[in-house]
Amino acid sequence: MLVGPAHTPILPKIASFAISAAPIEDNNRFPIKLTVNNKKKEQHIKNAIKKKLESATLSKNLGQDDCFYILDLGQLYRQHKKWQRYLPRITPYYAIKCNPDPKIIQCLASLGFGFNCISGHEIQNVLSFGVEPSSIIFAHTCKQASYLSFASNYGIRKMTFDNADELFKIKDLYPNAELLLRIWADDSKSQWGTGVKYGAPMSAIDNLLHTAKDLGLNVKGVSFHVGSGCSDISIYQDTLKNASIVFDRAKQFGFDFDLLDIGGGFNGVDAPGRPTFKQTASVIRKMTDTLFPLSVHIIAEPSRFYVAPTLTVCCQVIGRKIISNQQEDNNQGNSRQVARKHKRHMYYVNDGLHASFATRLLYQDTLNLKLLMKNGNCVYRQGIKERTYSSVVWGHTCEPGDCLTDDIELPLLNAGDWLYAENMGAYAISKSHFCGFERPKTIYVDSFTNQ
Repeated sequence: MLVGPAHTPILPKIASFAISAAPIEDNNRFPIKLTVNNKKKEQHIKNAIKKKLESATLSKNLGQDDCFYILDLGQLYRQHKKWQRYLPRITPYYAIKCNPDPKIIQCLASLGFGFNCISGHEIQNVLSFGVEPSSIIFAHTCKQASYLSFASNYGIRKMTFDNADELFKIKDLYPNAELLLRIWADDSKSQWGTGVKYGAPMSAIDNLLHTAKDLGLNVKGVSFHVGSGCSDISIYQDTLKNASIVFDRAKQFGFDFDLLDIGGGFNGVDAPGRPTFKQTASVIRKMTDTLFPLSVHIIAEPSRFYVAPTLTVCCQVIGRKIISNQQEDNNQGNSRQVARKHKRHMYYVNDGLHASFATRLLYQDTLNLKLLMKNGNCVYRQGIKERTYSSVVWGHTCEPGDCLTDDIELPLLNAGDWLYAENMGAYAISKSHFCGFERPKTIYVDSFTNQ
């Protein structure tokens, strides 16, 4: 059941440790008077990791040695400064689905962000942080009726559509809504696209605008999404040109558009073979300034851009299997092929594809696991100084496809050693309790606040 913000707790319960290199104030507003201190960032994170590893080593309590997260809220501010530098005209709207951690929402709300929600429950969550309804966009083109009614009751007016049936639904349940027509964008050059599911083709635009006009609905602008990890900047150019065409077409139906949503999918960390954020932003800035007057309010959903660099996942090696040559010959099928290919070193960790590493299934990125603790010594950011072996790292569930990586160079590890993966803040928060495993606990640090 959805209830209004007055009945919703300000901070939903979260699992966290009271460990912070620079303590975070536990109040309703993240402290925004921050001082840049890049040199101490790694030390903040290392201190938090060492404290947690020490407690995991000393304690025998159930779950004390579970995998855990280090979430650096200060990195949000770094990303925000970067966004403001390269895309100062465009207001960021954070998509809750990317990482719903309450302290992230709290921090971004204090920085004046808007929020992108796709369900009534996400809207309810954002309202509980005191976010104004005008700063929320209901960005689902096929909305559940009860969620649409909830949005109406609490004044969430901005929302998207891409089909005529949705217009009739909105007419019945929320005729005063402010609508954005989501147009189709070419996502063929993106790691993960939504074009097959969402977005109206240009051939359908006139019919949709005509229907909206006949129904007396208020269409305010255009939205699109080119997909996550776009490798071709020209896609933004083409889609922005199409958006401009829709703006012009709308005038013929009596609409005066003043809102453009350019979507998300921006990489939080620059990667080889893809345009840098600076390069992408340069094209977007030039195109938007050319095609859209300053009277048009432009928003975006750079959620991955903001949160990907904030999170480090730390997981423990809980088992090891070294396959001998004789065992390899006796194994059958895939197991034999894996063992032969990877020279007999197989490790099992207490996290996996059904938890923090779920995005491996979506994006097929190379997972850069690094050594965190070996033989009781924390070696965070120290690199590997001994012989390495081609290895396989398996996840902790009984599902046979739960393999984090099937080809990684690691030294000879033992049960009790730890590994870590950086830049895991986007879509890494586990939503699964498959096989009874709990969601990892979070340790918060703020490498920017000058305490």
